Amino acid sequence: MSPRPKSENSKQLRFEMRMSAQTAEKLEYCAEKLGISRAAVIEKGIDLVKTELEKK
Repeated sequence: MSPRPKSENSKQLRFEMRMSAQTAEKLEYCAEKLGISRAAVIEKGIDLVKTELEKK
């Protein structure tokens, strides 16, 4: 068995957060609708906020 190839965008950092039940439901809803992971939804959100900030 050969080792898995390294990703170009390796995820080495870990982030933990607390959220309300309502926020967790929103996150799960978005992930299901988009067909992506909850982490990917959060990454998309960060990208959207960054884009908005760069417009200012």
